[in-house]
Amino acid sequence: MPTLHALANPARFLRIARPLTPILFWAGVALIAVGCWAGLTQTPPDYLQGETVRILYIHVPTAWLGMGGWTGIALSSIALLVWRHPLAAIAARAIAVPGALFAALCLVSGAIWGRPTWGTYWQWDGRLTSMLLLFFVYCAYIALARADAERGGDGRLPALFGIAGTVLLPIIRYSVIWWNTLHQGPSIGLTKSTIAGSILWPLPIMLVGFTCLFGAIVLMRMRTLLASAKSEARMRRMARA
Repeated sequence: MPTLHALANPARFLRIARPLTPILFWAGVALIAVGCWAGLTQTPPDYLQGETVRILYIHVPTAWLGMGGWTGIALSSIALLVWRHPLAAIAARAIAVPGALFAALCLVSGAIWGRPTWGTYWQWDGRLTSMLLLFFVYCAYIALARADAERGGDGRLPALFGIAGTVLLPIIRYSVIWWNTLHQGPSIGLTKSTIAGSILWPLPIMLVGFTCLFGAIVLMRMRTLLASAKSEARMRRMARA
C-alpha cells in the first residue's frame, strides 16, 4: 500500500488533487460533448429500437458509475478498517453523493428507455428493483456517515455498512441471468457484444468522459470535506483559547 500511505497526508493529497480536479473535469466535459455529438449524429438508429437506442450512451455509463461508486465506498471502507487510512472515510463520504446521483440517473434513463421498448416506465424486474435498492442504500449510507461525523465517530460504523452493501453488486450484475427478467440480458462483454459496432463505438467515449467527471466531483467533494474539517478544528481551538 505504498501509494495509499503516501497519500495519507492531507497536504500531500491536496497538492495532487488541486491540479487534477480541473483536468478531470474539463476532460470529462469534452469527452461527453464528443460522445453526445457522435451518438446523436454519427450513428444509425437500431433496426428494432429505432432512435431510442441512443439512450444507452447515458444509461450504460450511469449504471456503470452507480455500481462503481459503491465499489469505491467499499474499498475506502476496507482501507479505513484495515489500514486506518486517514482519508478513507472522507473518500467514502465524497463518493456517496455522486454515486447516488448516478444511480438515480441510471434509473431515470432506464425508465425513459423502457417506455417505448417495454411499454412501461417501471416493472418490478430483478435488475430494476436491485438498482433501486442500491439507490436507497446510498441514501442510507449518506445519512449514516453524516450522523457519525456529527457525533464525532471514528467512521467504523459507516465503513461496515459500506462493505455490507456490496452484496447488492453481484445481484445487480447477474439478476438478468439468474431470473426470468424483463430487462435484456448482458449485451456488452469483454470479448464480444450483441450491439452493432456502428452503434456501439461512441459508448467508450461516454464511459471515459463520465468516469472523468465522476472523479472530478469526488475530488472536489474530498477537498471541501477536508476544508470543512480544518475549519471546524480551528474554531474548536479558538473556542478553547
